[in-house]
Amino acid sequence: MSTEGLSIPGISMGSSGAGAARGERWYGRFALVTALRRRALTMLRRPATTTAFLEAAVLALVVLDVWLVVPQRAQSYSFYLSGISCLAVLLRRRFPFLALLMAVPGFFAGWAQLASMFTLGMVAARRQLAWQTWVGAALVFTCRFVSWPFSEFAQLTWREHILDGIYGVLVAGMPVALALLLGARQEIAAKLAELAKSRDRERRLYADAIRAEERARLAREMHDVVSHQITLIAMQAGALQAQAKEGPALETAQVIRGLSRRTLEELRSLVSVLRSGAEEDGPRHGIGELDHLIRTAEVPVQLTVEQLPDTLPSQVSAAAYRTVQECLTNVHKHAPGATATIRIQAGSGALDIEVENERACRSGERLPSGGHGLTGLAERARLLGGSFETSGTENGGFRVRARYPLELAAVTPPSTAAP
Repeated sequence: MSTEGLSIPGISMGSSGAGAARGERWYGRFALVTALRRRALTMLRRPATTTAFLEAAVLALVVLDVWLVVPQRAQSYSFYLSGISCLAVLLRRRFPFLALLMAVPGFFAGWAQLASMFTLGMVAARRQLAWQTWVGAALVFTCRFVSWPFSEFAQLTWREHILDGIYGVLVAGMPVALALLLGARQEIAAKLAELAKSRDRERRLYADAIRAEERARLAREMHDVVSHQITLIAMQAGALQAQAKEGPALETAQVIRGLSRRTLEELRSLVSVLRSGAEEDGPRHGIGELDHLIRTAEVPVQLTVEQLPDTLPSQVSAAAYRTVQECLTNVHKHAPGATATIRIQAGSGALDIEVENERACRSGERLPSGGHGLTGLAERARLLGGSFETSGTENGGFRVRARYPLELAAVTPPSTAAP
C-alpha cells in the first residue's frame, strides 16, 4: 500500500524524494549557520576587531549615560559640550590627556560623567602617577564637586557639599585606582617574564660550568690512567726493541712503539681539548654585538672603549659579551632606573672590563635571584685564566670587574713530554 498522495488532517505525508529534498535544505541551512558562527568567532579573536567592538561599546555607554539624565529644559551649549565629551572618548587611546581636557567641560556644564572617568582612567594607565594624572583627577573631582551654574552651587547646604565631596573622590579616584592596579599587574608580569629568562640563562651558564667540570674530570682520568698505561706499553716496546737484534721480534717492537707514541700524542691532544672547554653549544655572541645589546637592554648606559685590538680570541670576545649582558640584566633587575657605566680597555696582555651602576632611582618590587649569574661569570673567568671580582660602591651602587687574558695558549694545560 502506498501513502503517496494520501492526506490526513494534522499529518502531512509525501514521497521519499520530497523528504530527502527538505532534509538537504535543512542541512544546508545548518551548515551555513555553523560557518557564519565560526567566521564571527574568528573575527572576534582578532585584536583589531576586539578593539573596535570595545570602542563601540564604550561609546554607546557614554552616550547612554548622557541621554538618560538630560532634563527637558536644558541649555543648548550643555548638549554640545556633552557631545564633544562623548566623541573625546574615541581619542583616549592615542591622545589620552587631550581627550580628558575635551571631556571635562562636558562633565562640568553637561552630563558626561562616564566620558570623563574613561579618559581619566586611560591617562592614569599611560602616565601612572605623573602630573597629568594628578591634574586630570583634580579636574574630574572639581566637575563632580562644583555644580553648574554657580548660583545653584551657592545654595547647597554644608551637608550636600560634604556628600558631593565624597562622591567627587570616588568618581576621580576609582579610574585612577583601577589604572594603577592594571599597571602594577602588567609590571609584575613583565618582571616575572624577565625573571624566567634570567633563570634560563643562569641555568645554561650553570650547565656549562658543570660540563666544564665533567670534561676536566674526564681529562684527569684519561691522563692519569690511560696515558700512564700507554706510556708503560711504549717503554716495554722500547725495551723489547733494544733486546731484539733482528727478525720479526724487532719489527713487532718497532710497530708497537710507534703505535703507542702516536696514540699517546692523540690522547694528550684530546685531553687538552677537554680541559680547555673552548667549544660551546649554539651560536656565540661577541664583543662586536655590544651595541645591539646596549640598545635593547632598557638601561641607561655610558660606554667607554679604549685600545681595543682589531681581533680578539673568540673565547675572550664571548666572555666580554656575557659579562656585560649579565651586568646589565642585574642592573635592570636590582637597580631600576640606575645608569650603568661600562669601561672596556685592552692592555698588558689582557682585556679589562668594568661595569658600575648607581643605586636604584625608583622603587620597585625586589625579585628573587638564583645567584648563578655572577657565579657563572667567575667560573668562565677562571677557565680562561683570568680574574673576576665584585664590590659595592660608596654611593650605594655595585661594581663588577673582570680580566681576561688575550693569550689563551698560556692558560692551556701543557702536555707532558713523550717518553
